[in-house]
Amino acid sequence: MKHQIVVVGGGSAGIAVTATLLRKDKSLDIAIIEPSDTHFYQPAFTLVGGGEYAAQDTHKPESSCIPSGAKWIQDFVESFDPDNNSVALKNGESVEYDYLIVCPGIQLDWSKIEGLEDTIGKNGVCSNYLLQHANYTWDCIQNFKGGKALFTQPPMPIKCAGAPQKIMYMAADHFKRNNVSADINFNTSLPAMFGVPLFAEALKGVVARYGIDANFKSTLVAIDGTAKEAVFEVEDSDGNKSKVSKAFDMIHVTPPQSAPDFLKGSPIGDAAGWIEVDPASLQHARYENVFGLGDATNTPNAKTAAAARLQAPIVAKNLLAKINNSSPAQPYDGYGACPLVTSNKSVMLAEFGYGGKVLPSFPLDPTKERYSYWLLKRNFFPFLYWNIMLKGVEFNVPHKEFQK
Repeated sequence: MKHQIVVVGGGSAGIAVTATLLRKDKSLDIAIIEPSDTHFYQPAFTLVGGGEYAAQDTHKPESSCIPSGAKWIQDFVESFDPDNNSVALKNGESVEYDYLIVCPGIQLDWSKIEGLEDTIGKNGVCSNYLLQHANYTWDCIQNFKGGKALFTQPPMPIKCAGAPQKIMYMAADHFKRNNVSADINFNTSLPAMFGVPLFAEALKGVVARYGIDANFKSTLVAIDGTAKEAVFEVEDSDGNKSKVSKAFDMIHVTPPQSAPDFLKGSPIGDAAGWIEVDPASLQHARYENVFGLGDATNTPNAKTAAAARLQAPIVAKNLLAKINNSSPAQPYDGYGACPLVTSNKSVMLAEFGYGGKVLPSFPLDPTKERYSYWLLKRNFFPFLYWNIMLKGVEFNVPHKEFQK
């Protein structure tokens, strides 16, 4: 098999960039390598776990998402041979290309937390990071009668760095409205509530409002669901680490995450396996006919669907510029967005780029929680995803740096 353009990954980034390319030139010969039958709108998983969205509305058949004019190769990638412009598949075949776009997403490493795989989805141990467990999160919240509720966040990078605390605020809001006495404990590997200082400071007020106990540099390393006990590795101010056990009545676990295994040690990956691209052009650092976007790149931006939405047209334009020997597109500025759900009817819309620059799309204070942003998160963003982003329609409300 050989195709002009091969796209590895049929998730948010892969479908968006393929659709964008075909909108610009229907004659392009593009193949998407994607093993899954189902395409998920993952940003809604938090809302499913919080009881505000139906699980069946978060996914569609992958076949319905493949852009018209693209070929779908339903298989796994085993390895890359960029020196010979070839990708090896799990079935033993290989696919050659003139240009390669790599966007397979990020890998959830459940096994890195001792005991987690044996207890996830039962014993009060839940997680919104897989749809099959998100409904159980809502079960845990609804059935919580009081006691200790733990929420965890592993070391970065992870996709949607705000998700571990969004569900905590939704749970806290539910407990408060139903007069449930809850001792809520947030354990994060980060030294602050959020990686962007402006929003980290604003979130302190949300934490205080709910009476949440925030524990920084605290990483979940083991869990015993039957005994209802979680073990954390805690780092003190001097850098010393110790193990601390905590009892729980329910615990929401965010799994550790990494580059997909088939990228680790590959010629196109860096030392950790992330696709090594230029942060502005998203073109590979060493192979000129290779591009990367989405969660699997080594760019220092937030790993969110919003980032992939803005990256897709930049990669499409830069790849076409490469084909046509023309000037590259406007550079990617690291834009990403995280609608921080702070209750069942409010959102703080965090938008930011490289270097922690705050880049709001609206002329409003981005640290304020708003019901209007909740409506965007709950109603408009899913529509934007399925009907605009995945169709290759460029939709970009101009953002500019916020000066407080």
